[in-house]
Amino acid sequence: QVQLVESGGGLVQVGGSLRLSCVVSGRTFSGLIMGWFRQAPGKDHEFVAAISRSGSTTRYVDSVKGRFTISRDNTKNTVSLQMSSLKPEDTAVYYCAADQRITSATIATMRPWEYWGQGTQVTVSS
Repeated sequence: QVQLVESGGGLVQVGGSLRLSCVVSGRTFSGLIMGWFRQAPGKDHEFVAAISRSGSTTRYVDSVKGRFTISRDNTKNTVSLQMSSLKPEDTAVYYCAADQRITSATIATMRPWEYWGQGTQVTVSS
């Protein structure tokens, strides 16, 4: 059984930084494509970022490009999301996601991702 456990959320002021982490167990981590989604109050889940199995390829939603960085450590079964220059609109519950076969065509869509974490709250105060 695959488990994803996020950590690192919290309350931060506008312009601040946070680093989210997601530890994966129950599956060979290097065989998983990893991603981050978020859900703001009253809104649908939104794709944030994804990273390939090796870490050589990343993808971001336009609104976080240049501010967020996704990375992974296959020796520690961990994927991270470094968030900088945070804005109030970044406030959301952030979810870690994993899949073995997702393609570039559907990577920004929630439904194809097979495994999900429980989420961690990020609140950016102005």
